[in-house]
Amino acid sequence: MKKILFLPLLSMPSGHHQVAEALIHSINRTTNGITTNKVDLLSYSHPVLEKLITAFYLKWIKVSPKTYKWAYNNFGYSKSTTYSLQWYERLFLKNMEQLIQREQPDVIVATHGFPSFLVSRLKQKRMIDVPLMNVYTDFFINNVWGRDGVDYHFVPSEHIRTSLIEDSGVTAEKIVVTGIPINGKFNRVSRQFEQKQIHHILLAGGSCGLGNMVDLLRQIDHSAKHFHFSVLCGNNVRMYEELTNCKKPYITPLQYLSSRDEMNDLYENVDAIVTKPGGVTVSEALHKKLPIFAIAGLPGQEEINLSYLQSESLVYKLDLNMSISSQIIEKLTNKQEWNEHQQRIEGYLQTCQFASEKLLTVIKAINNKKVDKVG
Repeated sequence: MKKILFLPLLSMPSGHHQVAEALIHSINRTTNGITTNKVDLLSYSHPVLEKLITAFYLKWIKVSPKTYKWAYNNFGYSKSTTYSLQWYERLFLKNMEQLIQREQPDVIVATHGFPSFLVSRLKQKRMIDVPLMNVYTDFFINNVWGRDGVDYHFVPSEHIRTSLIEDSGVTAEKIVVTGIPINGKFNRVSRQFEQKQIHHILLAGGSCGLGNMVDLLRQIDHSAKHFHFSVLCGNNVRMYEELTNCKKPYITPLQYLSSRDEMNDLYENVDAIVTKPGGVTVSEALHKKLPIFAIAGLPGQEEINLSYLQSESLVYKLDLNMSISSQIIEKLTNKQEWNEHQQRIEGYLQTCQFASEKLLTVIKAINNKKVDKVG
């Protein structure tokens, strides 16, 4: 029986966990003879430290986003990142080796750059010889991710595929364009343009509810007759209670939805989504062919996501200094623009292969000792 070890980072809900869980769900549902396990290295090796880092991270991006952005750009997204990772290697490389020895996986799938970097270093040092796959969860690749020793890259777009080939020297046979993997419960749909008196809009602030949705709703208040809002508050209890207590008939606050079936139904019953440009949420919305209106995301990674998505005209960026409602209504009531936007989404989706199917193809090739080409 083959075993796949999935490596996200930290224990808090995140796109890295959602992508790993989506692949695990698909593999367990469709395949026999394969076991899966998902392990966060920090929780495994230093559980107290993991809790401290998670709390510090959430506090940091909320209290001082500018300094977080500076740190991310200088230590995660610059060409000198490799040098800044030396301390991380010294602290955690041995822990990663011990984890792999304990798990004895046949394949390792990294959904976060830090574990990918550590496994890559172990392979470079010839301390392990386990096939490693990077599955990316944003619309770009920062410089933390391992390159050397990585057997396959599951990338979100043709743009990233080209970048890996030209900038990192990765051979084309090792790269598969899959999009950002999402749960198989999110079946693809075909949407038709409709003229509506009231548009149902989903507001999503991420699993931790970091988006300032309350202020956004206050700005739209005078145009509420055109909308009904379902607001995903994530784990932000304060936001959920504030929206519940305001008792506005056009607002339905929702707590964190763990059920993918419920999320799929929600996507199918709304006309558009207003969200931060997180990789997984945007990918789910694209899969459901929803018009996406993006608000300012987390400093660093989500800002870079937004830049790419705007360049491909896959999202509309909301200008918070202008009428939010007017910007949304303009796009949803213009039939030509709506149809062209649907065509752009379909064009993007056609470039993506199903990640779980491709992952199983890779595992089969590895089992047959034909790991040179599966693309």
